[in-house]
Amino acid sequence: MSGSKTQFRARFTRMDQSTAEEWSGIMTLHGGLLDVLPDRIIDQLRLLDAQEGGFAVDRLTHSLQTAHRAEQDGRDEAYLVCALVHDIGDVLGPLNHADIAAAVLRPWVSEAYHWMVQQHAVFQGYYFWHHIGGDQHARDAFLGHEFYDLTEEFVRKYDMPAFDPEYPTPPLEHYEPLVRSFFGTSRREN
Repeated sequence: MSGSKTQFRARFTRMDQSTAEEWSGIMTLHGGLLDVLPDRIIDQLRLLDAQEGGFAVDRLTHSLQTAHRAEQDGRDEAYLVCALVHDIGDVLGPLNHADIAAAVLRPWVSEAYHWMVQQHAVFQGYYFWHHIGGDQHARDAFLGHEFYDLTEEFVRKYDMPAFDPEYPTPPLEHYEPLVRSFFGTSRREN
């Protein structure tokens, strides 16, 4: 989908003055946004390559390590995608990165995986917030939640230890086919 100025353009300046024909044209172009979504997600992951933020590895390497650890454990494709893109919001939303990643994933993953990604930042806090003046036990507010254990395990097994420069980390190209097939489908989990 190009940014060509010759594409359809509605004439209304207020939604309450729109027509069904205009919306038909708009929705046709909207489908094009879905067609390029896998490329845009890969581009956003590449942006993490320059973001180390003082960590031992850059944010892309961290994301790749998180996904690879989950892959080594035999997790399903949706889980691997969640692991790969869980920090995709770091560049645009450093104060709410988990919300951004969860919003991107929402149409394609289960409620459980969505919640896991959306809350992973709070669960990470268990491992370091006490060092920066935060409440290490903030995740306890979610005790008893049906997805607590899933999220605790995701952070403990895959996210928290994924800052190791010596870990054998596959390149992003290893996951590109998965990203393309996963987001290239029209399937939605809910």
